[in-house]
Amino acid sequence: MRFVKTLPLLLSLSAALGSACAWALPSDRDQPIRVQADSAELDDKQGVAVYRGDVIITQGTLKITGDTVTITQNAQGDIEIFTSVGKPAYYEQKPAADKQIVKAYGLTIQYFAASERIVLIDQAKVIQEGNTFEGEKIVYDTQRQIVNAGRATGTKVSTPRPRIDMVIQPKNKPADQQAQ
Repeated sequence: MRFVKTLPLLLSLSAALGSACAWALPSDRDQPIRVQADSAELDDKQGVAVYRGDVIITQGTLKITGDTVTITQNAQGDIEIFTSVGKPAYYEQKPAADKQIVKAYGLTIQYFAASERIVLIDQAKVIQEGNTFEGEKIVYDTQRQIVNAGRATGTKVSTPRPRIDMVIQPKNKPADQQAQ
């Protein structure tokens, strides 16, 4: 394990976190990234960084927590997968100045940087503007803003949920439309 060459890994982490643009304030990507953990293991040769013990990662309005966070890079030094594991792992970010913070939970949260996709596995839950979305597995494509939810096939889940559960809040209508 070498600590001398960790700068490229940290810079790649910055680029990966900054690219979660659909759930992010535009200014988030310009903010510094702060990683707090009880311990860190950085393997430059393998392109893997593992942070353990009450891990908290912040950048602007972005916050990710977990018991263990693993970051993997490809041969070019770009972040491929960012995985947070916890009981539960947690993700939050403010999508726009006039929007409420989006909150996401799962025993495992994976962020695929190249495709800008977030996967919540086992006890998955997303809360956005009072609406909730729960299931075994939730996949959110941040580029296209598409959510898919369902069974976590091929994955052992602690709390099986054969069906998804959504709660959608009614839209507020202007007073003059309600009177008609």
